[in-house]
Amino acid sequence: MREPSITRRLTLSLAAALTGFWLLATALGVMVMQDEFSEIFDSALQETAERLLVLVVDDIAQNDESGASDNYHVVIPASGREYLTYQLRNERGDVLLRSHDAPMTPFDAPLKSGFWRDATYRFYTATPAGDSGLYLQVADALANRREALIEGAMALLLPVLLLVPASIALVWYIARRTIAPVDTLRQAIASKDSGNLTVIAREGMPRELLPIVRSVNLLLSRLKAALDAEREFTANSAHELRTPIAGALAQTQVLIDELASGPKKARARQVETSLTNLSHLAEKLLQLARAEAGVGAVETPVDLARVLELVVLDFQRDPEVAGRLRFHRAEGASLRRPASEDGFAIALRNLIENALVHGCADAPVDIRLERDGTVRIINDGHVLADWELEMIRKRFGRGRTSASGSGLGISIAERLLTQMHARLELLSPPEGLPAGLEARIRFEPDPPVEITARTA
Repeated sequence: MREPSITRRLTLSLAAALTGFWLLATALGVMVMQDEFSEIFDSALQETAERLLVLVVDDIAQNDESGASDNYHVVIPASGREYLTYQLRNERGDVLLRSHDAPMTPFDAPLKSGFWRDATYRFYTATPAGDSGLYLQVADALANRREALIEGAMALLLPVLLLVPASIALVWYIARRTIAPVDTLRQAIASKDSGNLTVIAREGMPRELLPIVRSVNLLLSRLKAALDAEREFTANSAHELRTPIAGALAQTQVLIDELASGPKKARARQVETSLTNLSHLAEKLLQLARAEAGVGAVETPVDLARVLELVVLDFQRDPEVAGRLRFHRAEGASLRRPASEDGFAIALRNLIENALVHGCADAPVDIRLERDGTVRIINDGHVLADWELEMIRKRFGRGRTSASGSGLGISIAERLLTQMHARLELLSPPEGLPAGLEARIRFEPDPPVEITARTA
């Protein structure tokens, strides 16, 4: 499930609020516009009726003087579509005069001065002064008013449709700029590990985030002090134990040579085995302390392929593993990365030792350097389940094996390779084989340039 984003939530919330306010303002504007339009149209309707009444009455009076009363039903010509239509009616309701768009039948409006409205028209009836028995009715189609209201509403709504996306983009930009210090602080905290515990810079941080920066820096300082003390203790303990263990092991071996065969000599050999295992554990603890100190991270690119060849050659010189180690370098393969040669050698030695010790006895161990820089260490053996692969990645984790070991080799190698921006993959069975284990080292194509690390 994707984690919620503060920027996305803030942008959507503000955009929804702005859109709602814009639409509400548009709706209120349309309501006000409707009332104002009604007043304007009614005023125009009344003024038109009163002005037209004077002309019509005067025209009728001239007809009466000339005796041409039969011209009352004359239709006043007009060009184009009429927005206002009118009828001149007598007391009986007969149409004496009408505009060319007005119906021949009388309007469905009472012969009474003032406004009247039905489902289609808005009427205004005007009567001349005195008892003339004439009524001039002017009609305004409601469709005209609805059309004007719709056009006015669209004039308000169309800018909103353009402004809302622009407002969303502006809100997103402002939110990104405002939340940028939070994202910077998040990335700074996410980059912290046991190899990078430098304090977070306070410069450029807004006032609201300074208490968080202060608390995180205090926590980092305490954690750095605790880890330094732990590493110093581990390194000093491992280093100080090497000399007395080596001395005790030498004295035990002398004692074995002096003792005759029997229970005492067998017991002395058991002591020798225990001291050898203890010496191996001290060496692993020293390597672990160096790995925790970040010795694998450097900025200068080096030829790691040469380091791989030297480590393999060193193993091949050991008579106990002579003939088991097979090295193959693909044509054109190279491995040049910003990494510590010493750290890479420690990681390789641990992985090769793990393959030699825990693989099938006398079975060959293949070490391959591929053209893309991938290093593959393959040994024969039984197939490991997923939970076993996860277990041997942990410190002091051991799978189904009777061979001696501390369970630190893969953990040390993975720690060092992570500092070199490489990934350790464990595959069981190896690709193309029925059984066994493969340790595959893959380097990132473009490792970051900025690296903070401490030397052991």
